[in-house]
Amino acid sequence: MEVKPWTYGEFPEFAQAVEGARIIETTGDEQSVHYLRDVEYARPGGAPLHLQILIPGTRNAPFRFGADVQPFSLPCFVFVQGSGWYPQYVCAQLAQLARLAARGYVCAIVEYRHAGLAFFPAQAVDARNAVRFLRKNAARFGVDAGRMILAGDSSGGHTALWAALLRDDQDAAQNLFPGVPAGVKGIVDYYGSTSFIAPDTNPQTVNHNLPDSPEGRVMGGRDLRAHPELARQLSVECNVDEATPLPPVLIFHGTKDRTVNCSCSAALYERLKETGHPAEFCLVKGADHGGPEFWTEKVLDIVDRFCKKCFEGDTMA
Repeated sequence: MEVKPWTYGEFPEFAQAVEGARIIETTGDEQSVHYLRDVEYARPGGAPLHLQILIPGTRNAPFRFGADVQPFSLPCFVFVQGSGWYPQYVCAQLAQLARLAARGYVCAIVEYRHAGLAFFPAQAVDARNAVRFLRKNAARFGVDAGRMILAGDSSGGHTALWAALLRDDQDAAQNLFPGVPAGVKGIVDYYGSTSFIAPDTNPQTVNHNLPDSPEGRVMGGRDLRAHPELARQLSVECNVDEATPLPPVLIFHGTKDRTVNCSCSAALYERLKETGHPAEFCLVKGADHGGPEFWTEKVLDIVDRFCKKCFEGDTMA
């Protein structure tokens, strides 16, 4: 055989009969997942923020590392890792999201400015800029800019919802990509920290709504008990009405969540319904605050169907 830079099409297939060898048929459409680590998407105030990006590829449509244009255009699932607004362990759901990526989604995990660096709504602004960055660089990462979903768990769910609630004029001063939309087709909220009104919204947080609580810190070290208007300002359901532009929302919450009471998601779901916003609510029986119950094939099927349903629409919030 001549030694030369063979193309895949030119290279002769090994066809020698080997006694006892098994032949495994392939189509060229089998999915692999490539991991791009710590892709910087923004540097607000000099603080670098990164994305962890998972990109599917096949033999027929391979991921080309470093290329400006990929040979595919796939839906994008942008995920905000929760942390109680403290510094994030951004790879907490990396392995689980790889399973969604293997279904044909580019998955990007968002790092936001934690409460020690910036107060609410900075985290939502960061998520919006992450969406804008991915949309601006859609060809580079193989993203279909018209098929994007924003998701998150715990405080990341709160952030994803607020990223959809904010309008362009509200984050214009911090928009790092002028002219690039931040809208998405849908929101997936995994046990989000969305409400701070009831006294038992965080069953294990003894300093709930006090200045040193997670929610107090992200509101600037304020006492939300003494200032209920700030608790309402932070709570998602208090900021949704019939005129609020919002894409469809899918909510998951465990029925034994000891960190964020399931009643928070129930209140949000009821508010979305009564204001005419498309929403789905899945109660994960017996599940606590996160865990493998949220990443079963059944749950991934529900997420996949929801995303595809959102993509059928022709509008972007």
